[in-house]
Amino acid sequence: MLVNAYGAHAGDQPLEPLLITRRAPGAHDVQIDIAFCGICHSDLHQVRAEWPGTQFPCVPGHEIVGRVAAVGVHVHGFRPGDLVGIGCIVDSCKHCADCEDGLENYCDGMIGTYNFPTPDAPGWTLGGYSQQIVVHERYVLRIRHPEEQLAAVAPLLCAGITTYSPLRHWKVGPGKKVGVVGIGGLGHMGIKLAHALGAHVVAFTTSDSKREAARQLGADEVVVSRNAEEMAAHAKSFDLILNTVAAPHDLDAFLVLLKRDGGMTLVGAPATPHASPNVFNLIMKRRTLAGSMIGGIAETQEMLDFCAEHGIVADIELVRADQINESYERMLKGDVKYRFVIDNATLAG
Repeated sequence: MLVNAYGAHAGDQPLEPLLITRRAPGAHDVQIDIAFCGICHSDLHQVRAEWPGTQFPCVPGHEIVGRVAAVGVHVHGFRPGDLVGIGCIVDSCKHCADCEDGLENYCDGMIGTYNFPTPDAPGWTLGGYSQQIVVHERYVLRIRHPEEQLAAVAPLLCAGITTYSPLRHWKVGPGKKVGVVGIGGLGHMGIKLAHALGAHVVAFTTSDSKREAARQLGADEVVVSRNAEEMAAHAKSFDLILNTVAAPHDLDAFLVLLKRDGGMTLVGAPATPHASPNVFNLIMKRRTLAGSMIGGIAETQEMLDFCAEHGIVADIELVRADQINESYERMLKGDVKYRFVIDNATLAG
């Protein structure tokens, strides 16, 4: 079937209205009418071909929420009318060790929500900047938030799970001191989640003007990372630092803030590599430098349930489809608190 969408025909062209084809639901498929879709920084990188391998036309979007419109004959976990979400994954091999562990995000055969191979037309997946999507039931997530919060739930499907997964993996909770570097789309969710998990949360920002905003998000303390005295006051004290910054910067400045056996995990994806850290900052205190990538389907559902229980949503600005290109430019300037979300009803014009 043909549905309205927004996408680009080349990396140097703006996004514009498109008509795309969606498959009819198969026996195990769920057809979803998309209500809202978050705008992720990776959408911009991919659709502008700043990351390699972009297929055009490219329709981004992997922070998808809406209602079930129809289900296949063998689908029993969902029914029409259910509030559901789709994150970054729409398929995987289903049989490797990662899939068997519920970590489909690390499966070598993972199929992302857009720009990944698929037998569907046009030969690669098309994402959530569209009115409808059809996905195998295994990758559909149940949303338990009130319907009036649905737009603000959308960014949880990427920004939420990207920060929740490392917090859970490194067992963040009461008695832990956690730093969150950057107060943007990822960072603001990291602060909210670490606070809800019971940790003592310290937010790091380059801007003194963000102090009060960080405290309102749940930070117990705020450090301006350009202030050497403020940084030094936290030397060798953190159990975990969640680094959300998507631009190359000095990793050593934060590694020295970790206590013995502390770790820093990177979740921001810069367009160019970080400089290599001083290995002695790792060796001398048995510190670790790690990375983390979204989460598996079970963990993403756990995150959504946790957020519903604790009343956690993203701070968003709702935009029309014809504001997507403008939103990209504002996102590059950091001019959003903290996530743009598309009202997909506006895709029809």
